[in-house]
Amino acid sequence: MLKTSDIETFDATAVNSARVRQPLYAARKKIFPKRAEGRFRRFKWLVMLVTLGIYYLTPWLRWDRGPHAPDQAVLVDLANRRFYFFPIEIWPQELYFVAGLLIMAGFGLFLVTSTIGRAWCGYACPQTVWVDLFLVIERAIEGDRNARIRLDAAPWSAGKLAKRVSKHAVWLAVAMATGGAWIFYFADAPTLLHALVTGRAAAVAYITVAILTATTYVFGGLMREQVCTYMCPWPRIQAAMLDENSLTVTYNDWRGEPRTRHAKKAAAAGQAVGDCVDCNACVAVCPMGIDIRDGQQLECITCALCIDACDSVMDKLGKDRGLIAYATLAEYDSNMALATAGGTSAVDPRRVRGAGGRLSDKVATFHLGNLLRPRTLIYLGAWSLVGLGLLFALLTRDRLQMSVLADRNPQFVVLADGAIRNGYTVKLLNMVPELRTITMSLEGLPGGEMTIVGMNQPAGRSFIVELEPDRLKTLRVYVRQPRGEVAGATQHVRFSVQDKSSSESDHYDATFDAPEPSP
Repeated sequence: MLKTSDIETFDATAVNSARVRQPLYAARKKIFPKRAEGRFRRFKWLVMLVTLGIYYLTPWLRWDRGPHAPDQAVLVDLANRRFYFFPIEIWPQELYFVAGLLIMAGFGLFLVTSTIGRAWCGYACPQTVWVDLFLVIERAIEGDRNARIRLDAAPWSAGKLAKRVSKHAVWLAVAMATGGAWIFYFADAPTLLHALVTGRAAAVAYITVAILTATTYVFGGLMREQVCTYMCPWPRIQAAMLDENSLTVTYNDWRGEPRTRHAKKAAAAGQAVGDCVDCNACVAVCPMGIDIRDGQQLECITCALCIDACDSVMDKLGKDRGLIAYATLAEYDSNMALATAGGTSAVDPRRVRGAGGRLSDKVATFHLGNLLRPRTLIYLGAWSLVGLGLLFALLTRDRLQMSVLADRNPQFVVLADGAIRNGYTVKLLNMVPELRTITMSLEGLPGGEMTIVGMNQPAGRSFIVELEPDRLKTLRVYVRQPRGEVAGATQHVRFSVQDKSSSESDHYDATFDAPEPSP
């Protein structure tokens, strides 16, 4: 067990201090976050690996859909107006699936925020992930916190220039790979890569890569925490999602105050001594440049790196972990009441300690049951209902569709034999990537027969039609009814299509117009 005086202290000042808020247009002060070690840092490594792996590798995954469809697993085919996601194919008229997924994402974000605060911001937000990646590159080239501070303050030299050029070159390479990976979602990745390298790709591809390269480089490398503080609206919205049972990264001053670097002397003098030794380790590792000991702040993304830093110090001192921890306002208030004797005196951490200096059993702790409360259950229920609705719609959707548009000018034609003829434009949509043979039938309209332009078949009430894979087929159809069968100026007629091999069918109810009957 180390002494308090043996704990490494850091000359770290919170750049975005809640106590001394900088003017809105003040020049940015650089932040040099120290690399943290601990369970939350390991979890962030895992999330970064998974998210970056998904982003960069997904366009290269293949999925066999047969000879008439692309084999890229995830593809937004703008030219043919399709969205492919493994076995799922979404057509333009099915964009309600995309809308449903966006609604699910919204409810999911509300659910996560109401339970564990800004966990999305701290772990999975693209800005956070790419800033982490850029920091890895920066540390590898320039060194950890102290080395980077010294390099930044040093005069320009050949060594400093070489490190800075190397860092920014690698940043630009990563940013370019980011932009390149994005456009691969909109075309066959191997084909587009070859076209990009050989200079044969469309101009829009190069422009998109250039824009995304610039934004990734500027946001992830240069602006960093400013994007979260000034550009992102979520820090200002999240407060509405939180309540007294939401988990947030919290400095437990009910056991940490009064802080001192000379605990033994203060204790010997009979003074109350908190667990915080004022080493500033939590400030040194913070990528947002705040001091969590100042309380909840807009800039905090709850990445929990300050928890890792503080826990390591508590381990060295032989004290309980959790001086900085994920905690709820309800348990914080309960413990603060315990440390202040119900609010009647200043914080005295001795009130929350038992024998041997360990935390008392009276200290409130978090329980998973706190997550199950009306707010989170409503969010979870809404999220689940939307998801189940989308799944039901996906499993029951028709892959054979028909639409019919009747001619308006003229509405009908009287033939030489007195029969009445109407014209229709029939559209048949085959939404599967394979050739289909369907039966198109005319129902109702006594004595009626139809003729399909371009098909060398006699007039009848049923036709065999071949539909190309994954295509829309437009037919010009004429329906004829003998004069003696006409029952009125307007009659109902139904067009039906059926694929007997898959049992899929569809129909469309239309009208058949005729002259007004003579008085």
